[in-house]
Amino acid sequence: MTFAIHADGLTKRYRHRTVVDCLDLQVATGDRFGFLGPNGSGKSTTVRMLLGLVRPSAGTVKILGRSMPRHARQVLPKIGALVEAPAFHTFLSARVELTALDAAGRGGARRSRRRRIEDALDRVGLGDIDDRPISRFSLGMKQRLGLAAALLRRPRLLILDEPTNGLDPQSIREIRDLLLELNAEGTTVFLSSHLLSEVEMLCTETAIICDGQLVAHDSLDALCGPTGRVTLRTPDSDLAAHLLERVLEGRDGHSLVARTQNPMALNAALVSAGVRVSELVVERRSLEDVFLELTGNDHDGALQSVLDDR
Repeated sequence: MTFAIHADGLTKRYRHRTVVDCLDLQVATGDRFGFLGPNGSGKSTTVRMLLGLVRPSAGTVKILGRSMPRHARQVLPKIGALVEAPAFHTFLSARVELTALDAAGRGGARRSRRRRIEDALDRVGLGDIDDRPISRFSLGMKQRLGLAAALLRRPRLLILDEPTNGLDPQSIREIRDLLLELNAEGTTVFLSSHLLSEVEMLCTETAIICDGQLVAHDSLDALCGPTGRVTLRTPDSDLAAHLLERVLEGRDGHSLVARTQNPMALNAALVSAGVRVSELVVERRSLEDVFLELTGNDHDGALQSVLDDR
């Protein structure tokens, strides 16, 4: 397996305070990776270290197989990044700003610049933007422009910190569809976000950081696995309740909740006994459940902020 991001023992200390503590992180090439954590958990500091904007106190980072920040000049042109709120020369128009950004960096051929700018604007929904200054953009339009800037060089890796900040639900869905499209074309997506539902819909792999330490690093399917309970509906609820007496956990009319590690066998046994099962749903943990469980009760204020952003 090749890694787009490989951090080993990544640590950042500010005097006597450790912000990121011995973090190991592996993002396989082609992944859609969600990076989560409460406010103040060290998440943004980690993103900055990955991009070479902050030098680690200890540990190593490799991006696209090259050590950072040592090889930043070679690596950064292959990365598209949106870190927190994008900063622009707000007196310029979107196209002039993107032209200046593209000209300032390495790896952007001048002959293809205009085409790449128009393509990036089209992909983020700003293709019909006029020449108004960026100062007149809404927060959502500025966020889209920041994403367009990240796409200018057709990056192999996207590192995004809250890319849907300020967007309405329809726009959030459009950005999610765009990221899925880019990933299908071969771009690795690393997404840091407070929107747990968006990470749940978009990402295949997830890491959760708390107090600077990694508390989870696994596939989303593994983290949000079955709870060992099923909910079933049947018009024969009395018979089903009798048959499930030893594993029954709850009943509400024609709906029953039962414990089982083998839903298929339970369903087959009920049907064989004459129970007409109209619906059987395996209960799974949500990403929110996992997040709250792993980040503990000492972060109530920060966690409430996370939930308020949903």
